[in-house]
Amino acid sequence: MALEIERKFLVKGDYKSLAHAKSHIIQGYICSGRGRTVRVRMRDDAAFLTIKGPSRNGGLSRYEFEKEITRDEGLSLLSLCEPGIVEKVRWLVRFGKHVFEVDEFLGENAGLVVAEVELGSEDEAFERPDFLGEEVTGDRKYYNSSLRAFPFSQWK
Repeated sequence: MALEIERKFLVKGDYKSLAHAKSHIIQGYICSGRGRTVRVRMRDDAAFLTIKGPSRNGGLSRYEFEKEITRDEGLSLLSLCEPGIVEKVRWLVRFGKHVFEVDEFLGENAGLVVAEVELGSEDEAFERPDFLGEEVTGDRKYYNSSLRAFPFSQWK
C-alpha cells in the first residue's frame, strides 16, 4: 500500500526565486466524497489518474495510488468530472533535504498559495523555509477536492 505522508502550510513571502522548476496543473474529480477521491490531473503534457483514501492522523497521511495515463485519456476523463476544475501553477523548491511543492492557485482560487512537503514518516523532522506560514495540515477547506466545490474566492 502506498502511503502519502505530507504536511501543508499557507505561504507568505517569496518562494519563486528559490524554485528550480514549475508546471501548470489542471485537475478534476470524478468522485470526491467521504474523504475518498478519484482525481484526473493534467500536468503540462502528462496526465494522471489518482485514487486517494480517507485521511488519517489529523490529515497527516492517507493511502494514494497514482497511474500515468495518456493525454487523450486524461482529457476524456476530465469530461466525466464533477463540476469545478482546480487550476494552479506548482513551483518546486528544494530546501534542506526536502522538496516543497508550492501551489499558486488560479481561477476561482486565485490568491491562495499553499506549500506541501512529503515526508518519509509522520514524525520526520524538516527544515522550514521562511516562506512557510500557518500550518493547515488536515484542514479540509484547503484540500483540492474542497477547493473545487467551495473555491477560495467564495470564502469570507
